[in-house]
Amino acid sequence: MEEELKCPVCGSLFREPIILPCSHNVCLPCARTIAVQTPESEQHLPALLHSRGPAPPASAPGAAPGAAAGSAACLDSESAAGGGGGDHADKLSLHSETDSGYGSYTPSLKSPNGVRVLPLVPAPPGAAAAPRGAGPASSSLTCPQCHRSASLDQRGLRGFQRNRLLEAIVQRYQQGRAAAAAAAKCQLCDRSPPEPAAVLCEQCEVLYCAACQLRCHPARGPFAKHRLAPPPAHPGAPGGGGDGGGGKGAGGGRKLPTCAEHDLENYSMYCVSCRSPVCYQCLEEGKHSKHDVKALGAMWKQHKAQLSQALNGVSDKAKEAKEFLVQLKNLLQQIQENGLDYEACLVAQCDALVDALTRQKAKLLTKVTKEREHKLKIVWDQINHCTLKLRQSTGLMEYCLEVIKENDPSGFLQISDALIKRVQVSQEQWVKGALEPKVSAEFDLTLDSEPLLQSIHQLDFIQMKCRVPPVPLLQLEKCCTRNNSVTLAWRMPPLSHNPVEGYILELDDGDGGQFREVYVGKETLCTIDGLHFNSTYNARVKAFNSSGVGPYSKTVILQTSDVAWFTFDPSSAHRDIVLSNDNQTATCNSYDDRVVLGTAAFSKGVHYWELHVDRYDNHPDPAFGIARINVVKDMMLGKDDKAWAMYVDNNRSWFMHCNSHTNRTEGGVSKGATVGVLLDLNKHNLTFYINGQQQGPPAFENIEGVFMPALSLNRNVQVTLHTGLEVPQSVKQPKLPNN
Repeated sequence: MEEELKCPVCGSLFREPIILPCSHNVCLPCARTIAVQTPESEQHLPALLHSRGPAPPASAPGAAPGAAAGSAACLDSESAAGGGGGDHADKLSLHSETDSGYGSYTPSLKSPNGVRVLPLVPAPPGAAAAPRGAGPASSSLTCPQCHRSASLDQRGLRGFQRNRLLEAIVQRYQQGRAAAAAAAKCQLCDRSPPEPAAVLCEQCEVLYCAACQLRCHPARGPFAKHRLAPPPAHPGAPGGGGDGGGGKGAGGGRKLPTCAEHDLENYSMYCVSCRSPVCYQCLEEGKHSKHDVKALGAMWKQHKAQLSQALNGVSDKAKEAKEFLVQLKNLLQQIQENGLDYEACLVAQCDALVDALTRQKAKLLTKVTKEREHKLKIVWDQINHCTLKLRQSTGLMEYCLEVIKENDPSGFLQISDALIKRVQVSQEQWVKGALEPKVSAEFDLTLDSEPLLQSIHQLDFIQMKCRVPPVPLLQLEKCCTRNNSVTLAWRMPPLSHNPVEGYILELDDGDGGQFREVYVGKETLCTIDGLHFNSTYNARVKAFNSSGVGPYSKTVILQTSDVAWFTFDPSSAHRDIVLSNDNQTATCNSYDDRVVLGTAAFSKGVHYWELHVDRYDNHPDPAFGIARINVVKDMMLGKDDKAWAMYVDNNRSWFMHCNSHTNRTEGGVSKGATVGVLLDLNKHNLTFYINGQQQGPPAFENIEGVFMPALSLNRNVQVTLHTGLEVPQSVKQPKLPNN
């Protein structure tokens, strides 16, 4: 986390950090050194600068060259100007080289963090003093990280807001580091008590005091490349990775922040347009009166939730990166072992040949060594790259956790947008393939020792011998079923580098029959729709390339749903149909009947669903039933040969198919009535119910094929669909139809 708390200019921990318009932070003293005068006002500066005389340079440890002089000049100007000349002093402290009396200046500065800082513009020698009536000099400041320029107003650098949240975290971090350094003890001291630790060896993972480090861990021999770091903060220290209890106390005793524009007003609202906390007087004076403002506490909680959600994604990637590093380290050992095995085999083959093979043997050994070194170099480069990314992500996570612990809503909202974006960008850097080894531990080299003696000098390795793909691994955690569709996912085993051109997915018929191909392609995720409900399917997958087809994976057993869950289908419904309630409630904009279908399709089994009449005006005739996918949708259900329906009014009902009306039955529907539809494709018939009682005999028999739930209605009716229901066990006696 320490990298997050360092100024990009001076490389030290932030001192009086301010927030630039681009959401980056910079120390206030450093901001004075990198601010630049515009060409219009440079002619008025030299006299003012020379009149102040030279100032002694003073810099903090780690400050960039030229920054110390600028800081000292700034302190002089502030002390000379007093309380009322602060803005003027900010502008006079721009040319650090002129203030310190040097005739030349460094063309460009570079901070310890590697960020290039824009140079200061020197005053031309012998320039005349500015006239008394000249206006104030304008200046700008360029962000040292993103290089975006921001103009300073009449308030100068005081126009930028202080990052109180970052300042509090830096203070707590310094206290925790000091406490941890005092508490850490040497692990090799023979004294009682042990001396305080001075360094930690990251390779040995041992704490040393100064004396033990010189005696037991000298900077020579095998220890010369070991990295010595300051003692780490222990978990209980403030800012050392503990529960952060000190943050609450610090935040609780801190004075409530006041508005930068109105010193007597506290922040109470958040301007969404300006992305800044505002006070009540800011709204009253009209500056933010037409902006979208929200409660400060609500926005604080919302942005905290967004940051926490984004942080979870980065945390998961960090865990994967740690596991990947372990995998890479194991890969190093395997490469070493396999390389030695290949060398031994090669020596044995060459020794068995005649003396003519001696010179060729050395060449082949060299190729094996180069191949091993090439693989090792690639893996080491990948380890270093992944370690750097992991360290950056971990530092950002720790910093974000400290920010979340803070109880200053306005301070949090000042930096939350930029911090959320940084966390999201950090998560996106773990792109697909970033956590996969670039090389395998296998040496794909083959020595052919069969040629005759005259062909010995042509012996060479056969590069990248091609093999059939290995067995794919089914990802059971991603395999699932929904209604009558199944989704399968698979992947190749790790460290497998045999080329794969595609996959073949096979599925049986749900009754234990033979497997059939349902997918051939390069994707590793496949969804199969249109299966039978309440059925068990077996699935398997295999890979293929130019060398042939690999073995089958293990067989996975998938069970489709016992009952169907579905809604009305907005994509196939008539344009006059209006769906709501997650596509479970249907009404119509037209006085004519319009058809809407369900999202499920049935070809096997027994299925039951109900439709509740929410509104019934002026005695319309809604129709309930089943239909083919290509049913006519601009007339009543059942008038064509693609639908089988029961239409009903407030007194009686009829069955209809191909515009043929049969089996008139007494008993109708009203508001609050429930119509049940029972589709039995085992017996190939269709039965209807009204309020739990069977309406007439089975409506249609000898029906076969694929059917979808269907409904037709006009604007006088509103119906809600209920699915996932068990088939009725007890059926009341049906009403007798009136012939």
